[in-house]
Amino acid sequence: MSENILNKIRGGLIVSCQALSDEPLHSSYIMSRMAYAAMLGGAVGIRANTVEDIKEIKKVVDLPIIGIIKKVYKDSDVYITPTMEEVDALVNCGVDIIAIDATFRIRPKSQNLDSFFLEVRKKYPNQLFMADCASFDEGIHAAKLGFDIIGTTLCGYTPETRLEKLPNYELMKKLVKDCGKPVIAEGGIWSPTELKMALETGVFAAVVGTAITRPMDITKRFVEAIKN
Repeated sequence: MSENILNKIRGGLIVSCQALSDEPLHSSYIMSRMAYAAMLGGAVGIRANTVEDIKEIKKVVDLPIIGIIKKVYKDSDVYITPTMEEVDALVNCGVDIIAIDATFRIRPKSQNLDSFFLEVRKKYPNQLFMADCASFDEGIHAAKLGFDIIGTTLCGYTPETRLEKLPNYELMKKLVKDCGKPVIAEGGIWSPTELKMALETGVFAAVVGTAITRPMDITKRFVEAIKN
C-alpha cells in the first residue's frame, strides 16, 4: 500500500491547499474546489490542513493526501502536527501521508522529537510519515528515526535558517544524496522554472502552495512589482 502511494506522487507536483482562519479563502468547501482544480491541472497529490478540509477534499479528489494539523501551543514553537492528538485525528480521517514538524525544537509539554516519534511509530507502524525539516542535520536525523519521507518544508522558518535563500536547491541535493529516503522539495517555489529546477536536484516530488492557491499573496507580488 505504501509503495502504491509513493508511486502515485513520484516525479510530480503536489499542490498545497490551505487557508488559515485569518485568510480570505478560509473555507473547507473552497479548499476542496482548489484541490479539485489542482487535480484537473495535473497535480499528483494534495497537501491539506485540518480534518475538516481533508474530509471535504476527499469527496472530490482521489489523489494521495499529505495531511497536517496546524495548532499553536503556548509552550512550543512547533505547530505542524505537534502532538499525538493531531496525529490520531489525521489517522482517523484516513490521510495517506501525515507530515510532522521534525525540527530539533522542543515540542509541547517539553517533549523532544525522538521520544514523540517513537510513540507515534509504535502506535501507527503502517502509516506513512513525512518529516518537515529546516536543515540538513534535521533531515538526516529524521531519516534515522524512521520517517518515510523527508521534506525541506521548514527551511527559512526557523531562527537558524531564516536567512536561507529559497528554494534551497543545495539542501535538496544534499538530502537526496545522503538521507536514504524519498525527499520532497517544499518551500519558496514560485514558478514553473523553479519547480523544474527543484525536480532536477533528484527529489522524489515537489510541493507548491502559495504560488498556486493563495491569490492574496500572488496579488501582493504583482503589486510589489509595480511599486518597484
